Amino acid sequence: MKKTLRTILALPFLALAPTLLATQADDTTITIMSKAAGATPFISQVTLQTSDVTTIKSIGFSIAPKAGSVTRPLSGEYSATYLTDHDDLQATGEIFLPVYGLYSGRANTVTLTYNFNDGSSKEATTTITAGSYSNPCSLDEPTVIQARKADSTLSFDYMLVRGSCAGSPVILDTDAEIRWVSPLATTVNMIVQSAGFFDNAVYITDQTNLYREDLDGTVTLLADYSDIGVENFHHNIDRGKFGIILEADTVNYVESVNIEVDAAGNVLKTWNMANIISAAMVAGGDDPSQFVYTKPTDWFHNNAVTYRRSDDSIIISSREDFVITIDYATNAIKWILGDETKHWHQFPSLAAFSLTLGPDTLPPIGQHGLSITLDTNLLMMDNGRNSGFQMPVGINRDYSIPRKYQIDLAAETATELPQYPGTEDVYSQFCGSIYEDRQLNYVVDYAFILDAGGGSHAELLGYDDTGAKAFDYTYPGGICDVAYGTLPLHLESTKFPAVGPQALNISTRAMVGQDENVLIAGFIVTGANPKAVVLRALGASLADAGVDAPLADPVLQVFNKAGNLVATNDNWQDDPGAAEIMGARLAPDDPAEAATLQTLDPGAYTVVVRGQNAGTGVSLVEVYDLAPLSGSILANISTRGLVGTDESALIAGFIVGDVDSTTVVVRGLGPSLAGKVNQPTLNDPFLTVFDATGTPVGTNDNWQTDSKASDVERNGLAPTNDSEAAIILHLPAGNYTGVLTDAAGGSGIGLVEVYNLEPVPGTAAAPAAFAGK
Repeated sequence: MKKTLRTILALPFLALAPTLLATQADDTTITIMSKAAGATPFISQVTLQTSDVTTIKSIGFSIAPKAGSVTRPLSGEYSATYLTDHDDLQATGEIFLPVYGLYSGRANTVTLTYNFNDGSSKEATTTITAGSYSNPCSLDEPTVIQARKADSTLSFDYMLVRGSCAGSPVILDTDAEIRWVSPLATTVNMIVQSAGFFDNAVYITDQTNLYREDLDGTVTLLADYSDIGVENFHHNIDRGKFGIILEADTVNYVESVNIEVDAAGNVLKTWNMANIISAAMVAGGDDPSQFVYTKPTDWFHNNAVTYRRSDDSIIISSREDFVITIDYATNAIKWILGDETKHWHQFPSLAAFSLTLGPDTLPPIGQHGLSITLDTNLLMMDNGRNSGFQMPVGINRDYSIPRKYQIDLAAETATELPQYPGTEDVYSQFCGSIYEDRQLNYVVDYAFILDAGGGSHAELLGYDDTGAKAFDYTYPGGICDVAYGTLPLHLESTKFPAVGPQALNISTRAMVGQDENVLIAGFIVTGANPKAVVLRALGASLADAGVDAPLADPVLQVFNKAGNLVATNDNWQDDPGAAEIMGARLAPDDPAEAATLQTLDPGAYTVVVRGQNAGTGVSLVEVYDLAPLSGSILANISTRGLVGTDESALIAGFIVGDVDSTTVVVRGLGPSLAGKVNQPTLNDPFLTVFDATGTPVGTNDNWQTDSKASDVERNGLAPTNDSEAAIILHLPAGNYTGVLTDAAGGSGIGLVEVYNLEPVPGTAAAPAAFAGK
């Protein structure tokens, strides 16, 4: 299986360099004219001069890591359209290129990459010396308990550190070097009240205002929410269903109102927990005035929110009381998880929502930093501190520890999963967080640890998927001021404009035979607008990836839902869109391979790959999204083919982009195809999903045995046969591969599918009336 796995991981999305001369790179001159300091010492504006602006497709930069670092280079890429829209690409040929993420106080080696419309590119290297910087939060002066380990498999290299002192938030790399600071906090000494990362920018609040701080240092005031009853923001800015969720104090309530807004700050929906909980208590026959209070009483103390797409719910942390989950559409309470010795459990109306704890499971107490893991479970920092207002106050532990819970909605249980780092020897009674990046890769933030001498400090730790500690840094500070919550970030390949979470490109590899044994792939374009795509069928070039018996001369056909032929191609250079295919750097390496550029209306499509002259062999069919911001998405891909063992498995690949996570359902079907095909079907489908490192991130034999089967069913994607497979995953950005085989080693016709559960970009629920007044 080792050879097969290497082949699998090498195959999806073989973006190959054009074979023709890179004429635009040769003919276009780009000169570095000057470098000027930006809004902070970590940002520089490089001025370029080009001989022809019309040839430029994009420009990127990459900052070399410091000597001895194992972090990936911080880099960004700006499309020509983005630069033009921001007045950074002038018709005169002058280009203003923002470079962010510099090391302060030292010379930075920066590589600029110029990409041209014909697919050619070239590079230039320059040195940018950044000014020095002293952080008011002392985040530039860590005590290094353990430096970033060179042999660690840690999946992330950057972190957004949120604090409540001047000079926060900041972006650290995992060497503990500051690589970005808030321009507002730096220039006007603003005390940022809450912060988050969204749409490739840092969002912060100050009193009733919401700001967007782009990584290039641009600051935009998006909204002032005082006119809808907001008096202040606090704690986190967290991801919601469509945008970000702000945690507000209003004229009537303290820390119990959440507001979802889009990237521009427009209000999408609100949750007033006083109203929601009061309604549930009245319906259950209880008096809410004994539990819910108006301002100034901090009866709830909301400190974190997360959205769980697999069951369309908002999960809210109340430090005073519990973790509570609300149905996104109806605002109905779904379940409660918390210490049942606290005041809330004395009310039958609330106790009725309490989940039963599984074996060896403790409830969270005073928790912070909720998030959804790759396997769609619930992760949080359990601080262990009891209530400050509600009586009885409940249990008070003498340690803090991350906890991960598997929530079974059908059984109404919560079971603790011991798949996270932590021991019972650290007590951080307030704030803090734990977030998972790639599976079992964590950043842990203990925000407030008391020292023996009477002081206190914060501690940031990284763990890789082997359970090894990758780094450990401490910082002196008071209650939650240095680091109250820390998020992992991926800044090694940031794109502008930002692409939201979605399955960008999809592919499938299988054996192509004759007659009904051809390779058949289906995909759906969902949304309101047409989508530009490149479809490819590769064969001969697969030999370079170690594939035995590749298809020598693939022929590609595209059909719409009505069965009408939309496009066909045998040799890619004959396609009318060949020049654009080259410009997108998607030209196949072999002229006998097939590719076509098409603009497709929303709907369902089928791609059929055959061998010219009835040839047979292994082929890879791919769909590339050239317009991820078009208002339409690739909602799913399904591929039918003959499934065997080893290299004859049915293999589906997909890319999640660009920075954020997305939720997908992957299915493997066989028995339900009986009667729909004229050949024996796969008897017992067995499905495994791998990440780009070859690590399995999900596996399933019979879909009903999966712990998230109810979520698959809830999304209308339950297979019709019990022996078929399905997995639901919340995947961070990256490349993934689904492999379908037979559990008993048999063969037959099978179908593998990848469904993207993310909404179409730019869509959102209708704005709801604000309930906080």
